Amino acid sequence: MAKPLLEVRHLRVEFPTRRGTLVALDDVSFDIAPGEVLGVVGESGAGKSLTGASIIGLLEPPGRVAGGEIRFDGRRIDNLPYDEMRKLRGRHIGAIFQDPLTSLNPLYTIGRQLTETIQTHLPVSAAEARERAIRLLEETGIPAAAQRIDQYPHQFSGGMRQRVVIALALAAEPRLIVADEPTTALDVSIQAQIISLIKRLCREHGAAVMLVTHDMGVIAETCDRVAVMYAGRIAEIGPVQDVIHAPAHPYTVGLMGSIPSMDSDRERLLQIDGAMPRLNAIPPGCAFNPRCPHVFDRCLRDRPDLMDAGRTRAACWRVVPAPAVAAPATPVNA
Repeated sequence: MAKPLLEVRHLRVEFPTRRGTLVALDDVSFDIAPGEVLGVVGESGAGKSLTGASIIGLLEPPGRVAGGEIRFDGRRIDNLPYDEMRKLRGRHIGAIFQDPLTSLNPLYTIGRQLTETIQTHLPVSAAEARERAIRLLEETGIPAAAQRIDQYPHQFSGGMRQRVVIALALAAEPRLIVADEPTTALDVSIQAQIISLIKRLCREHGAAVMLVTHDMGVIAETCDRVAVMYAGRIAEIGPVQDVIHAPAHPYTVGLMGSIPSMDSDRERLLQIDGAMPRLNAIPPGCAFNPRCPHVFDRCLRDRPDLMDAGRTRAACWRVVPAPAVAAPATPVNA
C-alpha cells in the first residue's frame, strides 16, 4: 500500500450560531493514496462538500475546523495562514466544482484565465504558458483548442465549460484533486465523458482524487474506494465493489436498495423511511437510529466508531462479533 498523500484525522467542523454551536463534521477520518480515486457519497446535507471545502481551505465563515487535522504529503495544512494555503491550493491541490460558471470569470477569455493560473504557479513565460494552456484544452477534449482558447466562457456549452474547469484544475500539475459533484449539472452522455476523462487523467498524472457525489453510478464507474457519509460522519468505507455488493451498514444497504436494477422486475424500489436529522437535532447514540430497521438498545445509547466489517469498515453495532461462549469443561473420569 502506497503512503497516503492526503490524511484526514478526526476532522471536526463547527458553525457557531446565536443558539449554540452546530457540529457539521464530527470525527471524520480517511486517507487517499497517490493515483487513487476515493468517492464520497451520501444524501444532501451529509457533509460531503464540507469535507472537500475543509481540505482545500475554502470553508465559508463562520464555519471553522475545530478539531482534528489534515495532512498533505505529511505536512499539516488545516492551520496554514491564508497566503500559504492559497499557494498550496493552486500549485499542489486542484479543485473542480459543480457549476463551472462559478469557477470561470465571464469577463476574461478562457486562455487568459488558464495562462494566469499557469504563470502564477509555474516558472514559465507567457508564450510557454499559452502553449501549455492549449495542450491542456486538447488533453481535456476541447476541439480546435488553438482557436477556442481566445473565446469567453459563455461561448462554450455546459460540458465544454466543465472540461475547461478540469483543465484549470490541472494547470499547475496538482498532486491532489478535490472534485465536488463535477458531473451533476451535465446530461448522461457528457457525464460518461467527464468520468472517463477524470479516470484517464488520474492514471496518467498519478494524482489522487477525492470525488464528491450523490450518484452511486458515478462512484461504481470511477472510484477505487468509497466513503458513505451520514449526518456529518462516515458510516462505511471500503473498496467500492465490496461497499456496493456487500454493504455492512444499514444506511448503505438502504442506499444500494434504492437504486433501480436492470436484472430485477421489482414494481417498487426500496426506500429509507424518515429524513436525515438537522444539525441541531442529531439524536444520541447512532445518528441513523431513528431510521434504522435493525435498531436495538445500544444504538440509542452509544455512538459507534468505524469497526472492521469484513472487507469494509462500518460504524454500526451490528458488526461487533458476538462474545465467544466458553465450551463446557470435559468431565474427568475418576
